[in-house]
Amino acid sequence: MVERDPDTLEYRLGWRLFSLVARTAENRLVRVARPVMRRLAAEVEETCHLCVLRDGEVLTVLSVSAHSYRAHGWEGRGVPAARTSAGRVLLLDAAPDELYVRLGMGDLSDGFDGSLVHSVQELWQRIQEARTLGYALVREEFESGLVGVSAPVRDFRGRVVAALNVGAPEERLGQSLEETGRLTVQAARRVSATLGWEPRARSGPDRLL
Repeated sequence: MVERDPDTLEYRLGWRLFSLVARTAENRLVRVARPVMRRLAAEVEETCHLCVLRDGEVLTVLSVSAHSYRAHGWEGRGVPAARTSAGRVLLLDAAPDELYVRLGMGDLSDGFDGSLVHSVQELWQRIQEARTLGYALVREEFESGLVGVSAPVRDFRGRVVAALNVGAPEERLGQSLEETGRLTVQAARRVSATLGWEPRARSGPDRLL
């Protein structure tokens, strides 16, 4: 819980305590997000996911569905951040140097033919597109036939702490992906407000953030 600096011999809080605090915060995030996700899932008639960033991967911590189409197996599963809409909004606060640290300098597509992101530079461009729209979307960049959209959830400081994601087969969601993105932004705003975020008035394309 505490550790001692070998040079100054002073005591400070240990990483284990910070880890416990972070886990408590994440549990609160799940509690406040669940009812909002239920409403969003009912609106779009698809499964909604709550995602957080873990190093270079996106981890799904909660999935909520309004019907029998629920996508099973996502909770607790990590997927590459660069190729997913959730990953791109979770990295909205990251500077280019941080992207290199988190993701490395290799091919970010993992060899998947449908990916539009192969380098940190290309990922940075996609993140800026998400910043302009207020949400990120992907069309068959993570998995063939699968499309998805995500919006950022912010805490009281305005920092992105999670992403709300809706993903489904192209044949079901492809035609309404942009509209789903706008609904997902509204839902993410409601979760953010519960966490204490108060959006500042903005003008221009950034206004949804």
